[in-house]
Amino acid sequence: MATRPSRFSSGDRMQKGSELMEMRKIGLIGGMSFESSAVYYRMVNEAVRERLGALHSAEVLLHSVDFQKIVDLQKAGRWDEAARRLSEVARALEAGGADCVLICTNTMHLIADAVAAAVEIPLINIIDETAVRLKAAGSRRPLLLATRYTMEHGFYAERMKTHGIDLIVPDADGRTLTHGVIFDELCAGKVLDRSREALLALIEKAKAAGADAVILGCTEICLILDPANLPLPGFDSTAIHAEAAVEFSLSMRDVSRAA
Repeated sequence: MATRPSRFSSGDRMQKGSELMEMRKIGLIGGMSFESSAVYYRMVNEAVRERLGALHSAEVLLHSVDFQKIVDLQKAGRWDEAARRLSEVARALEAGGADCVLICTNTMHLIADAVAAAVEIPLINIIDETAVRLKAAGSRRPLLLATRYTMEHGFYAERMKTHGIDLIVPDADGRTLTHGVIFDELCAGKVLDRSREALLALIEKAKAAGADAVILGCTEICLILDPANLPLPGFDSTAIHAEAAVEFSLSMRDVSRAA
């Protein structure tokens, strides 16, 4: 993936030492799965250290849920109950001092608007942030690799369309394959070479069909695919989302609360 120009100018950078401006606290709704939440935590802190130097790290509040309970709600189609649960978590993070909230999973952005409405602090939406990056790179027809819910439910594609982006998803067999790699392997900490090759084949097929980029649209896919080494330009939604949180924390960047 091409390197994104930093939104920080020298004047935007926070001063080091005793005059350091206080960071905004980042609230993470994690655990879905904890494998990718660990990546979020590392990426956020690495970005803060890179920008501020020395031993600086991020002001983060992390609430990690029991993923199995969320998966059970997904399988049962009980999205309202899932929204209620994550809204409770978001309110707890807000009460704990978080200045923004992130849902650390693409799939659960199906209920992002409900969670955003439950709190006064902004929710940084992974779909919007990824769309901004795609548009900046000139991509308008990316392949989406994600869970079955994200690829098939429509919420992701509909939100992308508001940014002028039309998604491509794998065929039925490809969607089954991708979903299985995510839930049966990556969420369980398994990274298999044969699955990497199968995903790369899906990207090659989409490229031949006219895709101009690929979205790693599940926060675990970065564990198996390197966005810089793909047949198409890669956009890692986990890295994009984490960077957006850091930019909000450090630059006092505003985030729209509009649905």
